[in-house]
Amino acid sequence: MSEELDRRHFIAAGTSALAMPFVARSASAQAAWPSRQIRMICSYPAGGQTDLLARAYGEFISKQVGKTVVVENKPGASGAIGTAEVARAEPDGHTVLCSISTTYIMNRVVMKNPGYDMDKDLALVSVIPGAGLLLVANPKTGVKTLEDFVAFARKSGKVNFGTYSAGSAPHMTINELNNQYGLNIEPVHYRGEAPMWTGMLEGTLDAAMGSYTAAQSVLQSDRGTVFAVHSKKVDAIPAIKTLPEQGATSKFFTVSGFTGWAVPKATPQPVVDRLAELCVAANNDPKVKEVLATFVLEPAIGFKESNALYQRELPIWIESARSLGLEPA
Repeated sequence: MSEELDRRHFIAAGTSALAMPFVARSASAQAAWPSRQIRMICSYPAGGQTDLLARAYGEFISKQVGKTVVVENKPGASGAIGTAEVARAEPDGHTVLCSISTTYIMNRVVMKNPGYDMDKDLALVSVIPGAGLLLVANPKTGVKTLEDFVAFARKSGKVNFGTYSAGSAPHMTINELNNQYGLNIEPVHYRGEAPMWTGMLEGTLDAAMGSYTAAQSVLQSDRGTVFAVHSKKVDAIPAIKTLPEQGATSKFFTVSGFTGWAVPKATPQPVVDRLAELCVAANNDPKVKEVLATFVLEPAIGFKESNALYQRELPIWIESARSLGLEPA
């Protein structure tokens, strides 16, 4: 073997030897997660949709990684309390947030200081796209379609329309319908869906808007008629058309919102990717499937798809929220 070949062989072997420990260290670093119990902070109360999703997905993740996933409920301030805690946590993948698009998007508009900056403090991991929200009318109105509702609102002059909070999707829907059709729909804000649907049951509202699952008490008792869904059809009631299908033109009627997971911004990307993979894999778990079916939700999607959805919907949500004219609190 010539001196030149000897030298090349030595360099190649040395380079290979140097590379091997690096690869091993890299694989070891990724394999080290998780090294202890994972805290999944749910920024909404126990027993609700977000909490049940956190627990179902958390249980699956725990089984896959061999470490306990403890779900902690930290409700309050539209999810801001729990979210701020995650934003301040060590960025090592052992503290994970489960929350909704209100927390990730809306709080920056309706709060002066939510305690976190979504873009600077958090990294979105995976999301479950939102289901189509139902627009339900009191049977006394005779409303069965959006056209009927617009005619009723014009004839009545004033319509009481329930929402589950100020600044919510129903609130923005009312605003957009008022703008397009020149109506005078008055939002009646409740603290959550349950009391709002109670208002429908009592007959004090002309209409309300919320989830298919929560609306069952009204629909099964024939105290409400679904006349539209917000942005996407609901499989359980395929004959009911969306607002865009019935002529509503606002961009807001193209967004669906989401429930999803996030981690502190500086969390290593391999850990973020692994978490996202686990969320997607959980879609096939029987318990997860059951929860998704209960709330008529789509499966969780991957990291890239989740962030693409977020970036696509973000400006539309913000524009619609600001058009409400709410003063940040």
